[in-house]
Amino acid sequence: MHFDCFLKYTPKILNVDLPATNAHAKMVPPNREELLKNTDFTKITPKKAAVMMLFYPKNSQTHLALILRTSYNGVHSSQIAFPGGKVEEDDIDLQHTAIRETHEEIGIHPSIITVIRPFTEVYIPPSNFMVYPFLGYSSRELKFILQEDEVAGIVEFPLAEFMDDKNLVTTAMKTSYAGSIDVPGFKVNNHFIWGATAMMMSELKETLKLVM
Repeated sequence: MHFDCFLKYTPKILNVDLPATNAHAKMVPPNREELLKNTDFTKITPKKAAVMMLFYPKNSQTHLALILRTSYNGVHSSQIAFPGGKVEEDDIDLQHTAIRETHEEIGIHPSIITVIRPFTEVYIPPSNFMVYPFLGYSSRELKFILQEDEVAGIVEFPLAEFMDDKNLVTTAMKTSYAGSIDVPGFKVNNHFIWGATAMMMSELKETLKLVM
């Protein structure tokens, strides 16, 4: 989709009712749904994080920016995710967190990011994080500068491919809370996106369907 066409839809995105958990459910891995049902949020205090779902033009076509996390000893090692991270004491609010982290991780200056709206938060049981996604865009082509200790690469996902259901797949894999199970997700080039990021992407995709 040409980026100018995408921009015409942004006012509708601002006002549409989000599909929220109905969209998330399409990408919830087996066993995680039961785990979430059994989570008593009155007895835990999740850590908070915020991420940016950032659209931008590349060769005039609309793309979505994702990152490949570096390999490390943790539950999110080498996963595809949105740029973002945990809330820090100096952050004004969650939106500020998402913008700050996007700047730190992939070098996109806050001055060229326009935030459209927040989306529905997603809880990640293995790391006890509540993640708050924000949808934004930059009207200019982006030059990425990676925070190399956290980001191994950029995955640029054309909007046309994002909206194509052929990229919705199920893959057998091992998770941190189960053995080998079939997990739903998005296929992007040679990457498989699943879990919390796929749940956010599902809500984003279903929202775009409502306005496009």
